[in-house]
Amino acid sequence: MRRRTFLTASAASLAAPHVATAQANSVLKFIPQSDVAILDPIWTTAYVTRNHGYMIFDTLFGTGGTFKASPQMAAGMTSDNDGKLVRITLRDGLKFHDGTPVLARDCVASIQRWSKRDTFGQTLMATTDELTAADDKTIQFRLKRPFPLLPDALGKSPTNFPAMMPERLATTDAFTQVAEMVGSGPYRFNAKERVPGSLLVYERFTDYVPRADGTPDWTAGPKVAHFDRVEWHVIPDASTALAALQKGEVDWWENPSNDVLPILRKTAGVKAVIQDPTGLMGGMRLNHLAAPFNNPAIRRALLKAIDQSDFCIASSGDDPSMWHVPTGLFYPASPFASDAGLEVFAGKRDYDAVRKEIVAAGYKGEKTVILAPTDFPLLKAMADVCADVFGKIGLNVDYQAMDWGTVVQRRTKKDPIEQGGWSVFNTFWSGLDQLNPVGHVFLRGMGDAPGAAPGWPSSPRIEELRQQWLEAPDMAAQKSLARDLQLQALIDVPYVPLGQVLGATAYRSNLTGVLNGFVLFWNVRKT
Repeated sequence: MRRRTFLTASAASLAAPHVATAQANSVLKFIPQSDVAILDPIWTTAYVTRNHGYMIFDTLFGTGGTFKASPQMAAGMTSDNDGKLVRITLRDGLKFHDGTPVLARDCVASIQRWSKRDTFGQTLMATTDELTAADDKTIQFRLKRPFPLLPDALGKSPTNFPAMMPERLATTDAFTQVAEMVGSGPYRFNAKERVPGSLLVYERFTDYVPRADGTPDWTAGPKVAHFDRVEWHVIPDASTALAALQKGEVDWWENPSNDVLPILRKTAGVKAVIQDPTGLMGGMRLNHLAAPFNNPAIRRALLKAIDQSDFCIASSGDDPSMWHVPTGLFYPASPFASDAGLEVFAGKRDYDAVRKEIVAAGYKGEKTVILAPTDFPLLKAMADVCADVFGKIGLNVDYQAMDWGTVVQRRTKKDPIEQGGWSVFNTFWSGLDQLNPVGHVFLRGMGDAPGAAPGWPSSPRIEELRQQWLEAPDMAAQKSLARDLQLQALIDVPYVPLGQVLGATAYRSNLTGVLNGFVLFWNVRKT
């Protein structure tokens, strides 16, 4: 399947939105991947909410390009009692946007709330006997056993990231969105100027104190805000976004499709670069609570209908240097990536044989509801391929178009199909999210237990292997267990891997200091 080209060179001449030309050094104008329908970065795993959250909230640790955690809000960390007593001390001068000081009890409440929603956080707290504020500056963990990944957990940059917020907000139930955006990060959110579906505004927090040491690198090092104001202009139409960037009406476009990269690379005054070398890992998430995908035999048969390259081409274009197949659970450069079981994705797809296998497995014509985000071209393309494949193997397709914000909310529903439920959504995760088993959101088998991600697969064996990986004595044992995890995942099918794609971000050439990883706004300035 080849991607439908929706942009041509003439797109540059199309009318841009009425956005004042971005010339003042005090203002940065940015086009996000979509609107930020959900503001709470703990409540959802949506990357656009993660990016919004990093504008506002700081973290105890940061992560650099080598994937190593380093202190951020933390001044340092000590451990005693053979690694089972860990103390984290806060830096001086930390303040929330409401003017109150950041205290250890704020961080304790924030960690507890985050850990109820995040895979890595759940793992950390399962190893923790007690988490307390020893005093205003000291966070204390009493652990059941040493947990060397504790800084990595508290410094993880993928969703859900452990955002530190005031205790009064952090005590909000983890499954209820917080009512205010009050963090201690370099920018504060201007809620009064928010226009849903159109505009978000952030203003520099003048009381923010960056780290005095280190080098800015992903979420690690000093976070220096050089703009008084950052405006996010939501422009779903790619042609309009392209024209706005070319004319200098905006400074930065987060997520141009690969179709327009040749145009952008020929445009004077614009740079288009691959910002995240880990790429994006595609995944088809199946709802295990509703027919037909509550049937493991049907899920396994579905694997035989999937050509990962179809999904990569549809979402990323024809250039094979911009995608990689086949992929399994972990991004290709991870030490835990392997080819175990990937032969299921090899060779020509026999849709008739899959159709017969699905019927033999017990398919009775149940409706399969595909959630398709129309304002997110990358994911819309994946939904289109998904619908095409489902039709070829005889599934009863109900393709439901909606904006990405609605998908994010709809996918949390456990209702039956006939009462507004769903069967499948397609998404991408940063390769960093799928570096290893511990942070891999889709690699859990918790069923519909509290904190489980939408899709709710149940697999005691996956949970067992994941725990063994955490307790493995060395890298060799971890690699072997990661291989076993991949084989088990291709039996239980918590989700369908769909390949890795690379994407670029584009910005005006007068921007300097743009960091690798994902869209981060500290260190960036205009020349």
